[in-house]
Amino acid sequence: MRHIFGLLFLSAAAFGQTNAPMKAVVAHEYGAPEVLKYEDAPRPEPKETELLVRVIACGVNPADPLVISGRFAKEFGTHLPLIPGYDVAGVVEKIGAKVTKFKKGDAVYGYALFGGGWAEYAVLAENEAALKPKTTTFIEAAAVPLAALTAWQSLIDIAKLSAGQTVLIHGGSGGVGSFAVQIAKARGARVIATASTANQDLLKQLGADVAIDYTKTKFEDVAKDVDVVLDPVGRDTLARSYPIVKKGGIITTLVSRPDQAQLDKYGIRGTSISGKPDGNELAEITKLIEAGKIKPIVSQTFPLADAVKATQQAETHHTRGKLVIKIADEPK
Repeated sequence: MRHIFGLLFLSAAAFGQTNAPMKAVVAHEYGAPEVLKYEDAPRPEPKETELLVRVIACGVNPADPLVISGRFAKEFGTHLPLIPGYDVAGVVEKIGAKVTKFKKGDAVYGYALFGGGWAEYAVLAENEAALKPKTTTFIEAAAVPLAALTAWQSLIDIAKLSAGQTVLIHGGSGGVGSFAVQIAKARGARVIATASTANQDLLKQLGADVAIDYTKTKFEDVAKDVDVVLDPVGRDTLARSYPIVKKGGIITTLVSRPDQAQLDKYGIRGTSISGKPDGNELAEITKLIEAGKIKPIVSQTFPLADAVKATQQAETHHTRGKLVIKIADEPK
């Protein structure tokens, strides 16, 4: 996950050079969420392979407080000022000269690698974006890109999950976890998922075959010989997962590095995952959403001026589904 944090920063250059003002949430210094300021900022200008998007809504992720803290600033050469926000959903306002897939007026969403989404306007590279699902609101769409792509890349690209296999998804009610459960079910896998007592109902709604309340039951007492583990939790949860994976299986972890000695001991594979923008994969996810096989879970929305509160909630790592910042009204 450290890689994702390094990528998730907006350089000062991404503010653009135009003078047209817009409202945005800006960090001029690193620190706690309280460093964020709701203020006027220059509207960005799209480069030749970018879209300028009038943002309707933007997602909030557990990585955002880490971005704002500057914890990885020196390691990854990040710059201030920065506008967070990586799950952009909105309407194309302007396209760069070399953009071919989109036109002005298109409803789009995407994972903006360098952020900028907590603002009235943001830029998306053409290869970061896809047409918004017709069946979702912009607020629901803004819950999708980063978390769903991370789940997709973990389960489909890396683990090669196939029908009939069994997957254990830790934190199945969270942002990545809630998409992972649904993607795995759409793939035809048997899904075991963990969550707290309050989220057992959500696991069942998402389609989990076996729902484990980790506050009452050890997952290793229930899950045996699984093909794939998706771990967004790390620490003790990761350490206890190695013995339950069948030989030749795989553990993917979002927040840690697998212990090679443990992988060797059990004859399994392991890898660290950090989601990356991919407009083509997002288009595949769109098809599943429009087919009713994936539903974004939005637990709370905030106005742009309340980005500090949204970031504080993200810091708890106990969000049901996703948090979304609403920046403008849904277009008629």
